Amino acid sequence: MSIAPKTAAFLAGGVALVGIGAMTIATLTRPAADLFAACRNGAVAGGASTIGGPFELVDETGKTVTNTDVITGPTLVYFGYTFCPDVCPLDLTRNAEATYQLDEQGYDVTPVFISVDAERDTPEVLAEFTDIMHPRMIGLTGSAEQIKAASQAYKTYYSVQTPGDPYTLIDHSTQSYLMLPEYGFVDFFSHNDSADLVAEKMACYLEAAEQA
Repeated sequence: MSIAPKTAAFLAGGVALVGIGAMTIATLTRPAADLFAACRNGAVAGGASTIGGPFELVDETGKTVTNTDVITGPTLVYFGYTFCPDVCPLDLTRNAEATYQLDEQGYDVTPVFISVDAERDTPEVLAEFTDIMHPRMIGLTGSAEQIKAASQAYKTYYSVQTPGDPYTLIDHSTQSYLMLPEYGFVDFFSHNDSADLVAEKMACYLEAAEQA
């Protein structure tokens, strides 16, 4: 059976409209281009939006501060403790060196050290420790509850080996998190990443953010 010319034209038009509609829906639902795609180390399990969030801690002067008080520009966040015998000093020295390199490139980055040792890391202890590392490094501590909440927000891990022992060690994760106020968490760096690599990667993110 043949189809009348008007009917065929109507059907063809309907198919075209359906096709245009599907293309429109696909365009609207397509994820936006990743501004930092060229800079990323790799995908973050659960997505970047799951890392970071509000916290309330105590700074080196004894003042209670929030994440918005601390993360006012490009910030490199690390969780550890001052009594750490090896990993923390190495990681924080690396972060400080990367920050100095970025200073030379005209980027103002703030290294932040959040202690997971509520018992021993008082504001005074942190002030002395961070001043050795970098003049702009901010040390944060707080109650056990405040520290736990901050750690959970950043999906970090820590565990006191011998609670109550003044010489106890603390197992903890060693990632450093790059935070930008406008975008939140954008990437992390591992213990094995060099200062040169961290500075190079951070410069990539900061340049991309400036061009957005």
